[in-house]
Amino acid sequence: MIFNKDTAEKTAELLLQINAIKLNPKNPFTWASGWKSPIYCDNRMVLSFPPIRNYIREEFSKQIEKQFGKPDVIAGVATGAIGIGMLVAEYMGLPFVYVRPEPKKHGRQNQVEGFLQKGQNVVIVEDLISTGKSSLMAVDALREAGANIKGMVAIFTYGFSVAEENFKNSHVELYTLSNYQNLLNLAVSKKYITENELGTLKEWNSNPAEWGVEA
Repeated sequence: MIFNKDTAEKTAELLLQINAIKLNPKNPFTWASGWKSPIYCDNRMVLSFPPIRNYIREEFSKQIEKQFGKPDVIAGVATGAIGIGMLVAEYMGLPFVYVRPEPKKHGRQNQVEGFLQKGQNVVIVEDLISTGKSSLMAVDALREAGANIKGMVAIFTYGFSVAEENFKNSHVELYTLSNYQNLLNLAVSKKYITENELGTLKEWNSNPAEWGVEA
């Protein structure tokens, strides 16, 4: 997983400013997976703040060309990355498709929506990486449709070791604008969280599946 330190710090600060990232170690959130978590990240919030979404769009576009070269198509992962993926595609002057979690049950039963030709080079835009499972399902769907996956970009990653392993096994290179460690460093320095809360957040990140589970 690749990132740029300056970009990671600036992105983390912007996400904290607009409450896209909520830190609440004392009253944990429950994820769809059932995991208890002292942090919740909703990067769709950036779409409501034009200066911030423009920064994300432009940083993504710059890094896509730098890391992977200019692709033929930008793909967004539904639903969280459709909006920002479209903005990136528009800024880069490229076609856009998006990938559903599973094929539609009716009509053409598409999983990849939009026009995609076999052999086209695709970079995937994602809003958030946790375990990487849903993101890599999108990779599989695009590969099945004949796409050549150049890589994936995401706004934020929790940095779980299971995600690194999953991306490695799927042979997908991931670039993220920010990550968990940069977020924690910034949150402490800007006094979003205390040193005690920092310890809780580090403990959770090392074993998220078991954290908060009563014996």
